[in-house]
Amino acid sequence: MSVSYDKRNKAWRFQFDRYIAGQRVRASQLLPKGWSRAEADTFDRQESARLYAVATGVVKPEPMIEDAVLLYLKHHAPSLRSERNIVRELGAFHDFYAGKSFSALPEIAMKYAPTDEDGRPLKPATVKNRLSYLRAACRYAWKHHDMGDHDPAEKMKMPKVRNERHVYVNRRQFLRLARKIKPGPLRAAVRIAFYSGMRAGEVQKAVVYASSAGPAFLLAPDDTKNESPRLVPIHPRLLHIVRNPRLWPMPVGKIRVSTAFKAAARAVGMGEARLHDMRHSTASEMINGGAALYTVGAVLGHKSSVSTRRYAHLVAGTLAEAISAVGQKSPHTVKEKGHPKAA
Repeated sequence: MSVSYDKRNKAWRFQFDRYIAGQRVRASQLLPKGWSRAEADTFDRQESARLYAVATGVVKPEPMIEDAVLLYLKHHAPSLRSERNIVRELGAFHDFYAGKSFSALPEIAMKYAPTDEDGRPLKPATVKNRLSYLRAACRYAWKHHDMGDHDPAEKMKMPKVRNERHVYVNRRQFLRLARKIKPGPLRAAVRIAFYSGMRAGEVQKAVVYASSAGPAFLLAPDDTKNESPRLVPIHPRLLHIVRNPRLWPMPVGKIRVSTAFKAAARAVGMGEARLHDMRHSTASEMINGGAALYTVGAVLGHKSSVSTRRYAHLVAGTLAEAISAVGQKSPHTVKEKGHPKAA
């Protein structure tokens, strides 16, 4: 048998050391804690058979997740703005995917349930984020380094996360809140956030552009979350800000703006509101004004309609009006003689 109990790690360990077709084949893997002897024996039979098949050329060796992660971190992650976060998150659960092949991805996604230092489960969003980076690494290795012959994550089911915020501030509430912020750059930044839908970081980086449709905020690819350029028309109530050299370009950072916003929100009894909720409020105001979800997504810079779909519940009133119009008589309809009355 190739499995033995590792007392130090309190888990079964698979160890393979054979000469096959004149070559020495060695493998060692610590099996998940909690596995029974029967589960370890089953793994032993399956993995031993696979190693024999690979060594004799019956099947191709299956790519290892660790190799894919190394390629991803070396060749692709450095080009991403989230590189530091990717390195940190993939390293945080390295032991969970170490020594496992691509075929283990579905099982990893199903069983990965990390805890913090106090033994409390990590937030679902953190778990999903880590698994997403792992999936991206394996798919990158498959597409760009010919690892494997099919999408390694095609059967990988990601955990569902329901942590969307639905805090919306209407114009009346916004004005009450804004009056609690001293006139100047901080209040101006909050006004821009409400009337443009831009993120706090985007407000800092936007430049004014004279488009054919009128003045607009221009965001370069490096300044947007999805790395795509975006034009956001400047609301008439913001024109005085971008024309004031004391207020534009924006001279304050998003941390100061967020701090001022939170203090103002608490002062008017809206302590649950955050600066980023101004972006959601912009979407709400546009939809209440009759804008289509597609248009809202374009203004906010959503790369996928999935991101905009979170506001679908806000269009219920508009949908009700559209449905109620079905079957109504048109004011321009001309009755034709001899025809029965339409139902």
